[in-house]
Amino acid sequence: MSRKLFSLTALAAAGTLALAGCGADAGATAGLSAGTAEDPIRIGVVSAGEDYWTTFTEAAAEEGITVEIVNFSDYQLPNQGLSDGDLDLNQFQHLQFLAGYNVASGADLTPVGATAVYPLALYSAKHGSVEEIPEGGEIAIPNDETNQARALLVLQEAGLLTLRDGGNSFSTPADVIAEESKVTVTPVDAAQTALALQDVDASIINNDFVGDAGLTADDAIFSDDPDSAAAEPYINVWVARAEDADDETVAKLVDIFHTPEVEAGVLEASGGTGVIKNNDPAELQEILEEIETNLQAQG
Repeated sequence: MSRKLFSLTALAAAGTLALAGCGADAGATAGLSAGTAEDPIRIGVVSAGEDYWTTFTEAAAEEGITVEIVNFSDYQLPNQGLSDGDLDLNQFQHLQFLAGYNVASGADLTPVGATAVYPLALYSAKHGSVEEIPEGGEIAIPNDETNQARALLVLQEAGLLTLRDGGNSFSTPADVIAEESKVTVTPVDAAQTALALQDVDASIINNDFVGDAGLTADDAIFSDDPDSAAAEPYINVWVARAEDADDETVAKLVDIFHTPEVEAGVLEASGGTGVIKNNDPAELQEILEEIETNLQAQG
């Protein structure tokens, strides 16, 4: 899973759907494939070029399961392909993104296993710690809906601001309680958060832009806790159709993903920023339901 997905700062423009050799027509009847050479398990991803997918495919073959990794260049398509029956599983998104798809489309795609969380961190060119940030300090945060809410939760976790009702994965700057907060926030395009470091006290910078700014994860002065409740919507997951959620082959593939060799490849692909998660599917489904409930309330 490429870390490029996790910022979700902007969905790719309509891309090429790589279904060559899948053997399924749009709108095909959903049903889990057999996992044979003639009828492989088709898994939609946005990062087929990562080496760990080769490791995963070879490990699955050793267990008698043939998989086909189907690459997409548009983040919207793997969920639609799964709903339509063109795919058997996908693995590219976090729970927040999945909830958005389900609510918007009326689908019931279901998380069947966790992969990783990619912490969102606070960086500063002026201060060496959170404590050094002055009263009234200015923090740049990404302005896209998903990362903006998460950035606010990170700043609350750092003790720099307070959000109305404790905040959630749909919070906006309007939810900041000014009189209870040490800092103000300035939303900017995610790609500009690193450039803003010279003009603000600190910035929340997505993983995608940390390296481009000449920074590493070790330069962060604060990062959210991947085991906290605030990080739960950002757990990246394996996803199946609801009717396939309890299938033994699906569970076996999730287990194969969590072998040391595959996990090591995932961490390498993330530049060392990822934190492997292995939540129980029932827990993931509960988190998803809560996010969907909150999202429906927004409407």
